[in-house]
Amino acid sequence: MLTALSACVVGLALLVWSADRFVAGAAGLALRLGMTPMTIGLTLVAFGTSAPEILVSATAALTGSSDLAIGNALGSNIANIGMVLALTLLARPILITADTRHQDLPVYLLVALLAGLFLLDGHLSRQDGILLLAAMALIGTLMWTFRKARPEAAEVEVPEHGSTAARDWLLFISGLVVLLGSARMLVWGAVELALGLGVSETVIGLTLVAAGTSLPELAASVAAALRGHADLAIGNIVGSNVMNLLAVLPVPALLAPGVIDPALLVRDYPAMLALSVLLLVLVLAAGRATLGRLAGLLLLSGYVAYLALLAAQSL
Repeated sequence: MLTALSACVVGLALLVWSADRFVAGAAGLALRLGMTPMTIGLTLVAFGTSAPEILVSATAALTGSSDLAIGNALGSNIANIGMVLALTLLARPILITADTRHQDLPVYLLVALLAGLFLLDGHLSRQDGILLLAAMALIGTLMWTFRKARPEAAEVEVPEHGSTAARDWLLFISGLVVLLGSARMLVWGAVELALGLGVSETVIGLTLVAAGTSLPELAASVAAALRGHADLAIGNIVGSNVMNLLAVLPVPALLAPGVIDPALLVRDYPAMLALSVLLLVLVLAAGRATLGRLAGLLLLSGYVAYLALLAAQSL
C-alpha cells in the first residue's frame, strides 16, 4: 500500500513537471521552425495542459484498466469545475466576457452532451473514438478560424523556450521520456492502491488520478488569477474540459474498446453535467458582472458533495 501510494505521489509530481518541460521544449523547437506564437499557443500549449490526462488514459487502456482511463477523463472535468475553477474564484473574482457566455460554455455543453450520447449504450467502440476525434477536428477548425479573425483573442502565453537549440531538444526529449515513465508509474500505483483499498479502478480514476492530472490547470488558473488575468482562467478550464472529452475519452475507445462501468453512466457523467449546468447558470446570472467567491463556494460544495457520495458508495 505504501509503495503504491508513493508511486502515485511521485508519478503525479513527475507528470506535471515533465509536461511543462515537454511543452517548453516543443515550443522552442516550433519557434525555430517558423511557427508563430499564436499557432504554438493554440496547439502545443493547449495540448500541454491535457498531456497528463492523455498519457495516463493511454497507459491505463493499454494495461487493461479502461475504466480508470474513462474515469480520469470524466473526473478531470469534474475536478476542473468543482476544484480548479472554485479555488480560482476564491482567490480572485472573474469578469465574465461575452465570449465565455455566448461561445465557450455553450460549445463545451454541446460537447458534453455529445460525449453522453456515446456513453449512453454502456459501450465505447473504436467508431465512437473516431467520431469524437472528428468532432475535435471540426470544433478545433472552427475555433481556429474564429481566433485568426480576431487576433487579440488568440494571445496565449508561450513558455520560455531557452536560448539554444540543444536546450530545446533536451527539454523536449527529457520531458517526453519522463512523461511516459511517470504516467506508467501513476497508473501502476493507482491500480495497486485500488486493489489494496478494495475500491474500483473507476473510483481511483475519478478521484486521485483525476485531481492529480488537473494540477496543471490548477497551477495555471490560480497563477493567472493572482497576476490579474483571472479572465483567462475560465477559458483555460473550459478548453481543457473540451479536450478531455474529445481527445482523452477517445483514447480508451481506440486502444481498448469495450463495456464501461455502469456507475459512470448513472453517477459520474450526471455529476459532470450537473456541475457544468450549474456553472452556466452562474455565468448567465452574473451577466456582464464578475463571478465571485459565492460562486466558487457553490462549485466547491458541489465537488465536495460528489466526493462524499463516492466515499459513501465505496464503503
